[in-house]
Amino acid sequence: MKHCDSQLHVTGRSEYVDDVSPPAGLLHAAVFGSPIAHGEIQSLDTSKAREIPGVIAIYTFDDIPGEAYFGAIVQDEPLFADNKVFFQGQAIALVVAETYEIARQGVKACAVNIDPLPVITCPREAFAKGELHQELRVFEKGDVDANWSKCETVVEGSIDLAGQEHLYLETNRCRSIPCEDGQLKVYSSTQSPSVTQKTIAHILGLPMNKVEVDVKRLGGGFGGKEDQATHWACMASLAAFLLQKPCQLVLSRSDDMRMTGKRHPYKQDFKIGLDSDGRILAYEVSHYQNSGAFMDLSNPVLERTCLHSTNSYAIPHVRIRAVPCRTNLPSNTAFRGFGGPQGMFPLEVAIEKVAQKLSVSPDWIQERNLARSGYVFHYGQELEDDRLHRTWQETKESFDLETRRQAIADFNKKHSSKKRGLALMPVCFGISFTKTFLNQGSSLVHVYTDGTVSVTTGGIEMGQGVSSNMIAICSRVFGIPHDRILCNSTNTSRIANISPSAASATSDLNGNATIIACREILAGMKKVAATKLKCEPEEVTIVDGRVHCSGKASELDWNTLVLESYFARVQLMAHGFYTPPNISFDPVVGWGRPFHYYTYGTCLIEATVDCIQGTYTIDTAKLVHDLGRGIIPSVDLGQVEGGLAQGIGWVTLEELAFSDDGQLLSNALSTYKCPDGDFLPDDIEVKFLENADNPGGPLGSKAVGEPPFMYGMAAFFAIRRAVEAFSPIEEEETKSPITPEQTLLKLYPNAAHSLTANATKLKK
Repeated sequence: MKHCDSQLHVTGRSEYVDDVSPPAGLLHAAVFGSPIAHGEIQSLDTSKAREIPGVIAIYTFDDIPGEAYFGAIVQDEPLFADNKVFFQGQAIALVVAETYEIARQGVKACAVNIDPLPVITCPREAFAKGELHQELRVFEKGDVDANWSKCETVVEGSIDLAGQEHLYLETNRCRSIPCEDGQLKVYSSTQSPSVTQKTIAHILGLPMNKVEVDVKRLGGGFGGKEDQATHWACMASLAAFLLQKPCQLVLSRSDDMRMTGKRHPYKQDFKIGLDSDGRILAYEVSHYQNSGAFMDLSNPVLERTCLHSTNSYAIPHVRIRAVPCRTNLPSNTAFRGFGGPQGMFPLEVAIEKVAQKLSVSPDWIQERNLARSGYVFHYGQELEDDRLHRTWQETKESFDLETRRQAIADFNKKHSSKKRGLALMPVCFGISFTKTFLNQGSSLVHVYTDGTVSVTTGGIEMGQGVSSNMIAICSRVFGIPHDRILCNSTNTSRIANISPSAASATSDLNGNATIIACREILAGMKKVAATKLKCEPEEVTIVDGRVHCSGKASELDWNTLVLESYFARVQLMAHGFYTPPNISFDPVVGWGRPFHYYTYGTCLIEATVDCIQGTYTIDTAKLVHDLGRGIIPSVDLGQVEGGLAQGIGWVTLEELAFSDDGQLLSNALSTYKCPDGDFLPDDIEVKFLENADNPGGPLGSKAVGEPPFMYGMAAFFAIRRAVEAFSPIEEEETKSPITPEQTLLKLYPNAAHSLTANATKLKK
């Protein structure tokens, strides 16, 4: 089986929010956003916009009929700015017009007078000024302070870790249609249909049962539509509700980049201590999260940063400090990995710096400190197997690490203007929402009298293949061909209280719910078959659409059995509900068992740096990934390779830049560079760990969406090791991404110092 949407995608027949034929009288909306990052609104003039022929209405904060503020964690964000603005692009007004072009003209005709206030873009500055969304949190294990004196080697450092633009192909959009009795039907590009439903009802002062949200598929999400798709759905629904006409809101690429949050940037400080055998005795790290203007999902993102701050390593003494800092940028939000990559990165930098000081390879330290079965992490969960070590060893052996290391050493001796480097990245990533109550999934399965099947779940198809997985699960449980099964759109009227499609848990939660529903239907059908075949229900199986009794094929096929079950008044539909067992986490204490299980893997990346120009190539990416027993191999491979590519982009090319006054500088595809096919390594090889079934996953599988992202970090360190082969790296602060410009400055540190000094003079 392949991805069920493959042919639709490549032939351009896949339908997204605004591809469906528009209803009669469809209006279009556009957003007027703040031109500055922080200030007090003195006046708003929309008179010229209202005079434009075709402009129907303009809505602001005062037009909201329900509650004006909303938020997933704290209801601190207004749908439209009230008397202040807190980031450039913050919505001030919504222009509704007969066409999209007229709505855009209306936005250009709006004017606002704002008295500027001081702008903060750096989380360290925000922390110093007490601009916090939440107080400082601390996770501790052992006694860090008492063990520094026992360390043979101690290293400290600071990090400037940049954010990342989601860059989904389909920008944010929504179509809202008023129905009878004050109801709304909303087609939204959201990862969180129930959050969207609840927030629209909250904003409009409606009960939730009058808002129906339907999602067929997204053109990418990566976390950017988990919480922030809600804003645009609320705006479109506000216009539709007040005007009682259908309304559509589609963000342009530039508006989407300017008005939405990114992966959280962090400023970080670390200190690490090792004994004489290379064992890490103590590690402490401080995370200053650049949360942006409002809380959004910063709290849980930062929590996962803390949980994954020791990644794959067993460290007896740990202290992790973390604080979400309020800045005048768009509220940063969920992104693939959900804070996990930001937690893992500092420790890898620390290991690299220790390795430099000891003149050893970083992977020597990595391997000596890998956690083993029985290790208890700083938040209380125990590692229950040694698959992490299996992936490490198989990576070393399958891809012949030592031969590669020697080949790189030989190359570097022979070449003065080009250097090569190699790095390994082990990953231990917990699967589950850390907010325990979100770990629930539902599935509605119908078997029709012609033998076809439909399945509806809370899972959102956004390119990751969850719809295909649900079809494959139904196919295997029922024992029928997959082309007999259809996966429907996700709809809040069919599935209620949907958890977001996030945390890599979508196939797990909804897949297990689908298995429960299918087995409930199958139990009744087997009783009918047993009566017909004069055997026990336990002896009945269905293979390739043929009913078997005690392993032998009978004359009874699936279609006939379905009809016989219908005539016998046996239930042919079921609702399955699933929640993973044995998970709990107290976020106040920071202790418990937050994860259902861990996904593991190890990646090896090689890079070559042109030491004259500072450019580089990522030559090779080889990895071993613990997938459990995969559901659809081609879909799983796509997820691993896609995550790897996105992770490489984060630490290399994708430079997210803001000016000191809060203006997004990398605001278009001409100024924000993501990796393309030419940039990515030609030699990518993925091996899945064998004999690694996962009892907690549907059909023995493991979640695959987020863990591969972390592999990309190896590219950062492979490039730096190539640079080190040319010139020792001297830096007060480690900066990521390591763009070609940054690489060139690392290659020629003396020139870099001169450039920095000159830039400072020019700025003054």
